[in-house]
Amino acid sequence: MSDIRPWHAHVTVATVIERDGCFLVVEEQAEGRRVINQPAGHLEPDESLVEAARREVLEETGYEAKIDGVVGTTLYKAANGVTYYRTSFFGSAIRQVPDATLDEGIIQTLWLSRNQLQARAGDLRSHLVLATIDQYLAGHRYPLDLIYG
Repeated sequence: MSDIRPWHAHVTVATVIERDGCFLVVEEQAEGRRVINQPAGHLEPDESLVEAARREVLEETGYEAKIDGVVGTTLYKAANGVTYYRTSFFGSAIRQVPDATLDEGIIQTLWLSRNQLQARAGDLRSHLVLATIDQYLAGHRYPLDLIYG
């Protein structure tokens, strides 16, 4: 018998939320540095992808969100060797929850324009942050039944 665990991709979600030309992002501590990321995280047991996206937005930004559709999916192999299967959504911020407790590692919530994010490209957690926003801005907006139907 081998002690080698079978390979698997980690299932994650991310959400693009735009308001007045700015995007909801978080500044967080990750792998020993401050980075900027979309509200994103891992799928939990017995949770749908949309439920995971809503939960991650709330836990990381303090905003309740409506998930409106899908931007796309991608496989991403991070520098640490882990492969992530990421479904990216787009949605709307419904309301900010007063005194919401944010996930550990979250430093602050920011609303930044695409140009501001580009200017801080070196601070992005991965190239997927800007790539996903660019897909969204290019019209990659698909109905939720793309993943349910």
